[in-house]
This record gives sequence, structure tokens and C-alpha cells, in this order.
Amino acid sequence: MHAHFKKMIAPVIITVIAVLTLGGWVLGWFLIDEISVFAKCLTALIPLALIGVSIFVLVERIQEIRSGEEDDLSNY
Repeated sequence: MHAHFKKMIAPVIITVIAVLTLGGWVLGWFLIDEISVFAKCLTALIPLALIGVSIFVLVERIQEIRSGEEDDLSNY
């Protein structure tokens, strides 16, 4: 097993849980019939943006782990 693999497990699991939770919320929101499509799309923008940010932060974190920068506080 690669040395950095163990340090990547927690961020990946947390991101997967967050994406599934937010994605389920968006899917559930679109299944409600009483709300207009425009309102559904407008309301879905926030969780979809959070999904995008979560994936972006995960990719950055994986790059930090692979490069050996494990403590961000040392940069300040």
C-alpha cells in the first residue's frame, strides 16, 4: 500500500458522504411536484455549487498529500 494512501481515505470518505447527501437533497427537491421548475433550478444551485467546491477541495487536498505538504499551518 502506498504511504500516502492512508492519509487520503478520510478526505475521500467525507467528500463522498457530502456529495451523496447534497445530491440526494437536490434529487428529492426535484421530485416535489408543487414547486415550479424555475424555483427548483434556482434552489438547486446552492447544493450543486457546494458539490463542486467539495470536489475541488478534495483534489487540492490529494495534491497536497502527494507533494508532502501535510501541515498547511507551516506555511504561515
